[in-house]
Amino acid sequence: MASHGGALALVVLCSVLAPHAAAKKPLVSAMFVFGDSLLDVGNNNHLANCNASCRANYPRYGIDLPCHKPTGRFSNGYNLADQLAQMLGFAESPPPFLSLSKSNASVFTGINFASGGSGLLPTTGCGQVFPMSEQVGNFTSLVGRMSGSGDWTAAAAAAALDLISESLFFISAGSNDLFEYADFAVTHPNTSRNDTEFLQRLIASYTGYIKDLYAAGATRFSVLSPSLVGCCPHQRRVAKDFGDVDLLGCLGTANNLSRQLYPMIDSMLQDLRQELPGMKYSLGDAIRMGEFVFSKANFKLDHACCGDGEFGESLCNSTVPLCQNRRNYFFWDRFHPTDAASAITATGLFSDTGRFVHPINVRQLVAQRS
Repeated sequence: MASHGGALALVVLCSVLAPHAAAKKPLVSAMFVFGDSLLDVGNNNHLANCNASCRANYPRYGIDLPCHKPTGRFSNGYNLADQLAQMLGFAESPPPFLSLSKSNASVFTGINFASGGSGLLPTTGCGQVFPMSEQVGNFTSLVGRMSGSGDWTAAAAAAALDLISESLFFISAGSNDLFEYADFAVTHPNTSRNDTEFLQRLIASYTGYIKDLYAAGATRFSVLSPSLVGCCPHQRRVAKDFGDVDLLGCLGTANNLSRQLYPMIDSMLQDLRQELPGMKYSLGDAIRMGEFVFSKANFKLDHACCGDGEFGESLCNSTVPLCQNRRNYFFWDRFHPTDAASAITATGLFSDTGRFVHPINVRQLVAQRS
């Protein structure tokens, strides 16, 4: 693993070279990011016991960033958190929480808490990760310290709480829970399981996290549901090996779970909006987005840009083949999209008018007054 200083230097370099999207005033006060590797911008670099498969701090990750170096993003370039942040008027995602010291972890700049491999359940993850329970807990602790610390004046704490209430809270979580559950179900077919009970556990955890963030001052939530998690190259390999191939050529068990989870998330958010005064949300339907892209877009879908084997399902590093035109590939590595594919999702979240995003898009969400 790169040293904390080395990793931070790369992040700083990329920030200096990043397009200055924030030259104009951002559309929202700040952005706080929670979830998994779709949004992680380097938190896992700071976890000493994180497995190699849950890190992105080695070549060829980051090859299409301005600095052409890995920063902890699970992508060839900017990831979904960066791209949505840029549409909001920021240069890129806010910094990873684990790169900040307690003295400079400020809510005024926004923070990215996302961690590759993490899930809604604390038990989900590949070795050491930064689970959602800790991501949310660290945010609420940071807010709690503002009112009880001598470092914060009453006026500064009040200003911070006002900023939080006007900020965007972006969440993409649950995919890794589905990955692990589906892989075990397919590879251990004789083990009894209760899919409904499992999905209800995910929703109970998700509900608790949003309530905790709301109690800490959050009111505006952009939520992206897990997509067709059975369609990544790794899952396509599992599907072929175990004979569980759906009409998309993907792992049927995993995609079935994704399709069941989306309406549960939708219902959860509708209920929370009724229960929590002033709570607003925008929900991205990644199932429909994925189906649309898979049927309409000119992407190579069944092989990762960086990887070896029939589906490119090996680890992405400097020893394996690399595609030359990344914009032609949906998957960068065996689990994650290219920056070109992520850009489609970011655009949908920001400006879709009802096909993929409900009840409003992110641009409308941040324009609403508290």
